[in-house]
This record gives sequence, C-alpha cells and structure tokens, in this order.
Amino acid sequence: QVQLVESGGGLVQAGGSLRLSCAASGSIFSINVMGWYRQAPGNQRDLVAIIDGGGRTNYADSVKGRFIISRDNAKNTVYLQMNSLKPEDTAVYYCYAVITRTRDFPRDYWGQGRQVTVSS
Repeated sequence: QVQLVESGGGLVQAGGSLRLSCAASGSIFSINVMGWYRQAPGNQRDLVAIIDGGGRTNYADSVKGRFIISRDNAKNTVYLQMNSLKPEDTAVYYCYAVITRTRDFPRDYWGQGRQVTVSS
C-alpha cells in the first residue's frame, strides 16, 4: 500500500507564509505527478498546484505568483510554499499523487489533509 504523509500548515495572519510537505512511501516504481488540492467547507475540492517528474508546474490562477510547488525526487516528497496568504486561502489542503507501484499501473492517491487557516 502506498501512503501519502503530510505535514505543515497551521494558522497564520493575512500576509504571512506557511509550508506544506507530503512524502510518499511504499512499493513505488515511479511517481508520475504530485500536487495539492484544497477544499473549504461547503466547497468543491479544487486543484492548487501540480508538478511532474520533469519539474514542470501548473498553478491555479488564484495562487499564481504567491505559491511555489517543488519536489525532492530522492525523498519522494512534494512541497508547497505559500506566501502572501489571504483569508480566502483557508481550507483543508490535500496532497495528491499519481503513482505506479511495482508491477502495477498508475493509480491516484490522496493524503488525509492539512488545515490551513488565514486570519484577517
């Protein structure tokens, strides 16, 4: 079984910064893509940022220029640096990965979620 273990997030005032980490573990053959989604109460779960194995990135328009996604392939870990945070960034952030296990095919995996709260 593949697991995504998240850390970071928390509470911060508007304009501040927070960082999220997500490490994948298990019988991993390759990681096709990793990224972050977020969901506020009563809202849909929306894509925040993704990064592929070649380091190519894509961001939601709402976070472009403020958030930075990066990865450490040796540690199977993805990071999300969140700067200039706004109250509307408040949500549960979920790590997402498309991972191929040994002798298997690509599947979707989700972390448990980390709370990010930005006060005004």
